[in-house]
Amino acid sequence: MTASLINTVRSAFLQAFRSVNPAGKWKILVIDEHVQNLLSTVLKQFDILEENVTLIESISTHREPQRFEAIYMLMPTTQNVDRIIQDFSNGRQQYLGAHLFFLDGLSDPLFQRLTSSPAEPHLKAVKELFVNFWVTEAQTFSMKAPELFFQIYSPPKNEASFRTARSRLEEELRFVSKRIADLCITLNEFPYIRYYLPSHHQPLGPLQPNQQTRAPPPPEGSSRWRTNLARGEAARQYEAADTEFVTKVLASMVQQCLEEHKKANPDFPSPSDPPRPRGTLIVTDRAMDVVAPFIHEFTYQAMCNDLLPIEDGTKYSYKFQSSVGTYEDKVATLSDADSVWTTVRHMHMREAIDKLMADFNKFMEDHAGFKGGGAASLNDMKDMLANLPQYQEQREKFSLHLNMAQDCMTIFEKDKLSLVANVEQCCATGLTAEGKTPKTLVEEMVPLLDGREVSNFNKVRMIALYIMYRDGVPDEDRRRLYQHARLSMVEQDAVNSLVHLGARITRGASDKDTKKKLKQKPQADEEYELSRYKPLIRTVIQDHVNNKLDQTLFPYVKDAPSALTPANSTRQTPTPTTSLRSAKPSWHKAVRPTAPVDNRQRVIVFVAGGMTYSEVREAYVLSASLNKDIYIGSTHTITPRQFFDDLKALELSGVGSRAVPNGIPSTQPHNSYQEYYDQKYFIPDPTPPPRTELHVPKDTHKASGKLSKVHSSSSSPYAASSTSVNSLGMMNGPDKEEKKKKKKGLFHF
Repeated sequence: MTASLINTVRSAFLQAFRSVNPAGKWKILVIDEHVQNLLSTVLKQFDILEENVTLIESISTHREPQRFEAIYMLMPTTQNVDRIIQDFSNGRQQYLGAHLFFLDGLSDPLFQRLTSSPAEPHLKAVKELFVNFWVTEAQTFSMKAPELFFQIYSPPKNEASFRTARSRLEEELRFVSKRIADLCITLNEFPYIRYYLPSHHQPLGPLQPNQQTRAPPPPEGSSRWRTNLARGEAARQYEAADTEFVTKVLASMVQQCLEEHKKANPDFPSPSDPPRPRGTLIVTDRAMDVVAPFIHEFTYQAMCNDLLPIEDGTKYSYKFQSSVGTYEDKVATLSDADSVWTTVRHMHMREAIDKLMADFNKFMEDHAGFKGGGAASLNDMKDMLANLPQYQEQREKFSLHLNMAQDCMTIFEKDKLSLVANVEQCCATGLTAEGKTPKTLVEEMVPLLDGREVSNFNKVRMIALYIMYRDGVPDEDRRRLYQHARLSMVEQDAVNSLVHLGARITRGASDKDTKKKLKQKPQADEEYELSRYKPLIRTVIQDHVNNKLDQTLFPYVKDAPSALTPANSTRQTPTPTTSLRSAKPSWHKAVRPTAPVDNRQRVIVFVAGGMTYSEVREAYVLSASLNKDIYIGSTHTITPRQFFDDLKALELSGVGSRAVPNGIPSTQPHNSYQEYYDQKYFIPDPTPPPRTELHVPKDTHKASGKLSKVHSSSSSPYAASSTSVNSLGMMNGPDKEEKKKKKKGLFHF
């Protein structure tokens, strides 16, 4: 199976902790707010304390001087660098020594600032970890930046604001490119980079061709020349604005970031044993597939996030029945730590329910003393769970997923989703379940639009998919659809905003069909009629791996791999041959033990503007079927509801949206990237209370030589220390009392 990003990032943090081995064994960890949040996604507090960390402190709060060395794990902001310097200035020594770990690359000016400050003699090391990205699942990562949807696609308010809007977008894309580069560096991967270059629409949002941002037009008569070379540089610069898509800009920035890192670290990427074929980064955006966020998905994770009130894809509140029959309010965390969740999340809901019931019945059989037959339905499971007080943890897991599955099926029936989804599938695929062109689509859709049982939200989804299927409709037809559905003006705005994602919504009598190079491929092996549509990202990854992806549609930024035949591109290990038509699809099964997984070629996909849970599923499914390590990430993960809400505010630059209630800023961009970065991670300083000074003998903090930056690729190997904070028997006095406090989990925030 694919190597987990969670484990990779966790190992990077643990290696940093273990590389610091002071003489007294114990050390202090100093972090900022953002680092604390990142650490909590891959490590528990106990895991950190187990690495001989006796105290965790926030750099932004008042701290008493300590007689220990400290690990500073921080964002490389000017503010944090100044705080480090303050800890060792004006006769003050906060710790016996400082080991600095920055989650991003530290700029040269800030490095010079550190090494020329009074803190320099106390600094033991400066290292860069390059782990500033959010790992959400084993194969997914995120920027957690939903506001970028508006910065990428919202049209500037007027002609005069194009230049400012574009500059701010480029500033944001520069930040995102560095996060993607961090991921590649963490994976020790210098990938080929491809990007989506659509031919059926112009660049969108602030990047659309405009007089303010476009190069001057070429002189009169230059269009006579037939060759690009003869037409001259002026003409080429003028026409370049027509291809400045967000994917191209972002991919070029990632290439630049990785080349700069390579220049500073010539051994990047370090050789692996066994050798791993060079991977590929594919940069695309939400506009490539506007169908996927609208369509109803019936695999477990996607369906639950669509129909249930799950917060941020991880938090779900439900009622848990106790052993005495009373109901308790519970908040569950859906994560890779839940084995039941990871087992069923990519299964079709019907298969997921069958799997839950089979596992539950096996659980019953494995525990002697339980009387009665197995569960035959979800309700049977519910009754039987109440009689298992001695297996609390397992009871809660089964109860959670029982509740989620049952709630989804209740909504499925109540909202007539079988009828709604049939219309959606015909629109999305352009075919009926029998493989024919749909001829009665309007007749099937209008009764659902007229009916009160179907929510306006689902009506919007059907109308949007129908308009995209028809490649735009006459204004009068669109007005009638809105009238049938009784959509409010705001709901109509959501559909109309599709034009800002490159879709055509209005069509005249003489308009020809839009020629799109990337199209949905018929799925001959799909056994569920309501799951025929597959996200376009599936086609992109499959064609790339098989060396069939059109290079005019997905060009390489710089160097491209030498020509490979489809067979060569997957030759490293045998590809599983099990068909998805089989009783249990191949992605439900464990990878064969004979298949090596430590050197599989990687494919990294980044979707600017938000990725769907159906696209996340494809990364896992294709990893198994194509025998590749496939990771997918985005600016954020979206649900159909969130996408709909964002479309409503798209023309308003996000005003009223959840991500940016006041809209995206229209101020001038920052003077430098460091200034932008400092503002992004700024943490106000508290009012400092009176403090005492700690006097330490001068020879305890002498540096052994000139300080230099060390990158994560050359950091120290794991230290052979297994002593934990629980092994405190040899300590006594005040230190012993202090350790008892730390065992209780006191984060100093």
